[in-house]
Amino acid sequence: MDIKESAAYQSRITDWPSSERPREKLVASGPQHLSEAELIAILIRTGTHRQTAVDIARDILSRVTDLHELAAMDHEELCRLNGIGPAKAIALNAAFELGRRIASVPLGNALKITDPEIVFRRYEPLLSHLKKEVFLILILNSANILIRDVQISEGILNSSLVHPREVFRSAILASAASIILLHNHPSGEIQPSEEDRHITRRLVDAGLLLNVPIVDHVIIGRKRYFSFREGGLL
Repeated sequence: MDIKESAAYQSRITDWPSSERPREKLVASGPQHLSEAELIAILIRTGTHRQTAVDIARDILSRVTDLHELAAMDHEELCRLNGIGPAKAIALNAAFELGRRIASVPLGNALKITDPEIVFRRYEPLLSHLKKEVFLILILNSANILIRDVQISEGILNSSLVHPREVFRSAILASAASIILLHNHPSGEIQPSEEDRHITRRLVDAGLLLNVPIVDHVIIGRKRYFSFREGGLL
């Protein structure tokens, strides 16, 4: 359901009726009854001498495609938005990161990974907004329970950055029964590159020698994924 904003958003917020002020409205009715602009206004707290916090929030939303685009902005990009200084940018970055972490946390204490859809649901909020490729390994025990994840590299994915020594050192130290390879494509495309295929073959071969099998390699894009196992490449 669309939530419409009040037409009173031209004067100072402190001059508005208490039922129209975002903070008071949130307390009285709950956050679900606030518009996106009102929620952002609460985070940035203050406006300027020309605009209220809600005016600034509405202007920001008019300049982005959706909240995903806004949440993907780094500190410098947010500071370039009208009415947003370093302190407001920090508050927005922190709020969006908390949202991503909440979205990635599984219900219950243990995450059992039985298919790539589970990997996608856990890691898409954490990886899909990144502007660089990040390569991780997911370390599993014999019951396919996630023990931990380990970031191996950040940057353009290539064999020099993703070396079997770095991958399997962490796996062996954690007594891994198996591992899953995972990385993101900042472009949003999910089809594996030739380098993705080369790295996967190299690590699969190393895993067989070390008795730490690789059960899948998952590529995360925007709202979708590619599984090497499901795609018949593993």
